[in-house]
Order: sequence, then C-alpha cells, then structure tokens
Amino acid sequence: MTEQFRIEKDSLGELRVPAAAHYGAQTQRAVENFAISGQPMPAAFLRALGLIKSACAAVNAELDLLPGAVATAIQEVADEIAAGEHLDQFPVDRFQTGSGTSTNMNANEVIARLAGARSALEIHPNDHVNCGQSSNDVIPATIHLSAALQIEKRLSPALASLIATIERRARESADIVKTGRTHLMDAMPLRLDQELGAWAAQIRHASQGIQALMPALQRLALGATAVGTGVNAHPQAGARVAARLAQRTGLAFSPSDNYFAALATQDAAVAMSGQLKTLAVTLMKISNDLRWMNSGPLAGLGEISLPALQPGSSIMPGKVNPVIPEAVAMVCAQVMGNDVAIAVGGQSGNFQLNVMLPLIASNLLHSIELLAAAVTALDEKAIAGFQVQRENIEAPLRRNPVLVTALNRVIGYERGAEIAKRAYAEARPVLEVALEMTDLDRPTLERLLDPAGLTAPEA
Repeated sequence: MTEQFRIEKDSLGELRVPAAAHYGAQTQRAVENFAISGQPMPAAFLRALGLIKSACAAVNAELDLLPGAVATAIQEVADEIAAGEHLDQFPVDRFQTGSGTSTNMNANEVIARLAGARSALEIHPNDHVNCGQSSNDVIPATIHLSAALQIEKRLSPALASLIATIERRARESADIVKTGRTHLMDAMPLRLDQELGAWAAQIRHASQGIQALMPALQRLALGATAVGTGVNAHPQAGARVAARLAQRTGLAFSPSDNYFAALATQDAAVAMSGQLKTLAVTLMKISNDLRWMNSGPLAGLGEISLPALQPGSSIMPGKVNPVIPEAVAMVCAQVMGNDVAIAVGGQSGNFQLNVMLPLIASNLLHSIELLAAAVTALDEKAIAGFQVQRENIEAPLRRNPVLVTALNRVIGYERGAEIAKRAYAEARPVLEVALEMTDLDRPTLERLLDPAGLTAPEA
C-alpha cells in the first residue's frame, strides 16, 4: 500500500489499483489492457446494469441463494448506480473484451466494495454480486434493457412531439398552394399541408416500426448464464428478474424464449438499429426538403424562412444558414454508420456467444441518443418556427407551365406540350397562352387551371 495505490489480488496475481477507486483488480487489468478510445460504456448502459444487479440480488434473496442482509447491501449500491451515481468508477473502455466481461466485473467489484464497507459484511464480487449470473447473459440483457428504456423515455416522446408539431403547422398552412417538384423540376401543384402531411406520415411509420420491435428488446437473456443452459442459475431466476424489472420500469420484460439464441446472436439489436436507420433516412429527407425550401433568400426557392439562430458566415455579414437541418443530416449520417457497425457486430457470434457486445451496445445507444436530441432540435428550432413566404410561393405557381397538364383530357398531351413550351418561352401564364391556342373560354380555363382545384382533383 502506498499513498496513491493499494495492492489487489485476483486469479492472475497482484497489481496496483488507485487507492481511491472502488473497483478492484479485474477492472484495473481492463483499464491497462484497453487503453484504446478513452470512452467508457455509455451512462444509460451502466444505469441499466445497476438495475439488473439490484433485481438479481433481490431475486437471489427470495430464492435463499443470498443472505438477506447481503442482498440488501448489494441492492442499495446497485440502485445508486441505476440512479446515475458512481459512474466515475466505470473507467473500462468500450473497446474491450467482446463479451463485456470487464464491464460486468467492474460493476461487481464496485458494488461489492461499497456494499461491504457500508454493511461490514464480507461481500464477494463473483460469489455474491454475480450470483446466478454470467457476463454472457448479463451484458446482452443490459443491451436490451438500456435500449428499451432510452427509446421509451427519450426517443418515442420526441417523435410524438415532432409529429404533433408538423401536423399543427400543416393545419396552419392548409390554404397555401405551392409548386410541386419532381426531379427538382416544376411539377403539378399541391398544398403545403399535403407536403407536411407526408413528413408526419413518414415519421409516424418510423415510430410504429420502432414500437413493433420493442417486444423483441423486452425479452432478456438473464438466466442463460454461460452458454444458454442456465448452469449455476436457479430455474426460476430469469423469469423472476424479468418480472421485477418489468414492475420497476413499466415495460413488459420477460425471459428470452430461447436462451441459446439470446447469447449467440444480437438479432433484436440489429433489427432495431435497422429501424433507427430508417428513421434517419426519413429525417435526412425532411432536413433536405427544409434546406431547399429555405434556400435563398433571393436566388433560391425562398418558400420558407427558418428561424435565424446564429450568424452563418465568418466573412459574409448578414448570412444565415439552415444550421438545424444541417446538424440533423449529420446525425442521420452517423446513425447510418452506427448501423453498419452493429450489423458487423451482429454477425460476430461464434457458436454460443456474440463477441462484439460492447460495440453493439455503444452504437445502438449512441443512435438512440443522437436521434432523440436531433428530433427535438428539428421540432423546436426549425419546424415549429419557420415562416411561410407566401409571395415567393404564389408568384412562380401562377407562371408554372406544368399547369397545362390539367388540360390533357380536353386538348390532348401534344397540344398541351405546345402550350407549355410557348408559355415558358414567353414567360406568360398558361391560361393566357391557352386562350390563344384553344377554343376554351376564360371561365372554363380558369376552372381547369385553378391550382387549388388541382390539389384535390375530381374523379
């Protein structure tokens, strides 16, 4: 023992551990072995791990596998971790042993040391805190638990709020008819509420896709232990722990229907990541639409003005950029990259165990966290506050030669093309040119070419 270090011992021998650290030898070895990214496991993961350790201790006491006083002491510290305390005692890099054993042992050591010191009981990291468990079932269960909780608490509410904001803005703009665009070229008109309604539908579909996968995340590997057979675990442990977690969180957690698959694969995480990628694709599309609609203010479309949040240039005074859609688009790119890493991780199971669990956990939680924050920013700082520039929408609409499409059934495609070309070449309204090139009278043409009427044509 020195002023700064104490000597700890594990099955490999002795080593020095910082004197103030609550963790022990196995954690210290991992810190020394995995000096890679400087990034520990995500806080949401560690809090979920605390929930699992607390639930396991309670169930082990119920099953007479732990003395009540020992279980209570373990629960107290584990609950503190679940509440976000002691996270500075989890220094193990996220790029570590593929099973996440180092992080599981990190938790076991911290809980054992603190619980033992407070209770004056002998509490062992493996024999007591890890009783009836293996890293091989704890870490997969923690991935599912942490992801499900973050989706339920952060992402889903953010998506619901964004949908509500878009639908409110759609109702406010139901009377605005604008030029449609396909291939970035002028097309038939539509109402602004129809355009925004498509965004809301996309996000709703993505949210529904995420919710459809939640039952898979709510099936936990706990009880499987090392290879799926449940060796050293009580036959009722997995079900009881899942029930306790369900009661505590309000989510319908249950034991996995196949423990061997729960350890060997991370299919639920891969599937959820794919759905998060779908949401990212949707958000990037919406962000790009916003950027185009906001472009200008003079030489672009200028259909809307996004809120001016900050100066846009270090050299051009007065320039304001669409910073929120740009930031959201970058988030979407990152989520797509995370999905690739998760897919690679998901196939990295050899026989009975996946060996990229920390990578999958980190990237899945990263995607959820990024998307929740990006959705909120898009909601509150872009869509809620954009201003519609009616004149910039109405002026080109009146001159849009594609309106002649409405005359196809009356004059035919070829004559319509001639009118459109002449209207464009002479920069004149289609109606005026059609008066000269057809036998249709003005009232008839006004009815057929009314942009608002074309947004909901009669059968």
